[in-house]
Amino acid sequence: MSARGTPAASGYRPIGDYAFLGDCHTGALVSSDGSVDWLCLPRLDDGSYFGRLLDRDRGGWCAVTPVDPAVSSRRYLDGTLVLQTEMTTPGGRVRVTDCLTMRPGGARRPYRQLLRVVDGLQGAVDLRFQVVPRFDYGQVRPWIRRTGGAWQALGGDDGLVIEGDVPLVPSGLHDLVAEVPVRAGQRVRLSLRHVRPEVLDGSGTRPPAPAELDRRLEQTVAWWRGWSARAGRLGHDQAAVDRSATVLKALTQATTGAIAAAATTSLPETPGGSRNWDYRASWVRDSVFALRSLAELGYTAEADGFRRFAQRSAAGSAHELQIMYGLGGERRLAELTLDDLEGYGGARPVRIGNAAARQHQHDVYGELLDLAWSWHRQGHSPDADDWRFLVELVNAAAERWTTPDRGIWELRGRPRHLVHSKVMCWVALDRGLRLAAELGFAAPVARWTATRAAILAAVERHGYDARRGVFTQEFDRPELDAALLLLPSVGFVAWDDQRMLRTVDAIRRELEVDGLLLRYRAPDGLEGAEGAFVACTFWLAECLARQGRGAEAHAAFARASATANDLGLFAEEVDPASGALLGNFPQALTHLSHIAAAVALEEPS
Repeated sequence: MSARGTPAASGYRPIGDYAFLGDCHTGALVSSDGSVDWLCLPRLDDGSYFGRLLDRDRGGWCAVTPVDPAVSSRRYLDGTLVLQTEMTTPGGRVRVTDCLTMRPGGARRPYRQLLRVVDGLQGAVDLRFQVVPRFDYGQVRPWIRRTGGAWQALGGDDGLVIEGDVPLVPSGLHDLVAEVPVRAGQRVRLSLRHVRPEVLDGSGTRPPAPAELDRRLEQTVAWWRGWSARAGRLGHDQAAVDRSATVLKALTQATTGAIAAAATTSLPETPGGSRNWDYRASWVRDSVFALRSLAELGYTAEADGFRRFAQRSAAGSAHELQIMYGLGGERRLAELTLDDLEGYGGARPVRIGNAAARQHQHDVYGELLDLAWSWHRQGHSPDADDWRFLVELVNAAAERWTTPDRGIWELRGRPRHLVHSKVMCWVALDRGLRLAAELGFAAPVARWTATRAAILAAVERHGYDARRGVFTQEFDRPELDAALLLLPSVGFVAWDDQRMLRTVDAIRRELEVDGLLLRYRAPDGLEGAEGAFVACTFWLAECLARQGRGAEAHAAFARASATANDLGLFAEEVDPASGALLGNFPQALTHLSHIAAAVALEEPS
């Protein structure tokens, strides 16, 4: 078994074998041997064009691989998500540069283009190019035709233009292939570009000149480096922190401001298991977490984009607020199973959409109020329309905090009186009161103040185990939950409060496995098991750092950081015993938690 994946006999590459490409619209996964096994177009949450990640036979792929056995190494160009893979064979060495192309103004006019550029570095390498598109999660084997000097793939409502100077020829009715010797000093280019099929039908496209494709590659590198240059310097784990920031940026939908939780769907939380979810949507909570982490590094424009997205998607009303939305603000995210797909490593079902969209998760009120408060403290105060929306959110928290919900972990069993959810309702009241006081806006201050006090009293009475001196997952239950590590980050309790110190130690005793934290051990209404949740160990590192426990904090941070793959990419979970990455990838929550922990380690305790 690989240290980062599933057994080779499964026929699937380990999750950690993949690199991630993004352009703030969609994303792709590229294996270390040069195969694009995941690409959805035109948007990250649309159907896949290449989906071998979820079905090795039917899913489709785009590969650039040496004919002879090769040794590969790879890296991202500094400050970018532009990937370079060097492949060495007995006859020579080539470099494959992959990116989803970017340009100024791309938020409204994206290229929607995967570009693969091969440079011969030494000797000669025979390369095999394969373009095997399969639209709509492998449902459609497209019509391949040659028009106007380029290849087109058409089917359903999908269209792909395949261009460049690789001499592709048909292989059967639905695939394109080529074998090309690439010599030192030679460059060849392959471009795959999304174009609506009705635009392509009956018309040709003028292939871009090689110089134009080279210019787009250079433009993409410049775009990423221009964005990355805005970041503040931490010093601690800087290169890895920069990588986490670029991943979060790439998962941001430039057109709308939404932030996707991950780039994939249905990667299992345990090998062959059924805990397989679609994370290509924008969760309010995870997005606010991401914005806090980006703001720590100096990226603040993204906060306003998401704030507007959330308010717009909720129709400016707390009554219309959902806990998650599609990346364009879509509200209907019906969960479907694709029963004809094998699933990654045989893990079924494959799901698209997410039924959790209809859950009640009361923490979203506090997350949005905390975002508004932070934005205000940065000099961007809410106007009268914003305030009406915020008042509705606070009132909703005040009305609903006494009811059970599904919470931060989206429990699919019975609703519960979860301590983290209660605390975030307290945050909504607290930030609403602070904003009203500083801005002079009208608000039911007396009622909000009384409710805030009532929540505090209830948590201290029912969400605290006086015998052990620790906070608990649920009212009047003894179980622990790693989400309790977040309580001091919102000011509910001081980092060094004795109750919090004891809670941290108890969580380590009860939830730690080989230095990594589980989310919880209590039954959650789902079948099967899961791995260690990597973000939780970063939360632990942040807690320890802010409690002045520096050596322990550094150890926890190092343990969590070691779960990344060779490119610094984190999954949702990891098998503590084998190191295999589990769950969707790359995962925004893990990357943003990595940044928050690094910031905490940098600051004086």
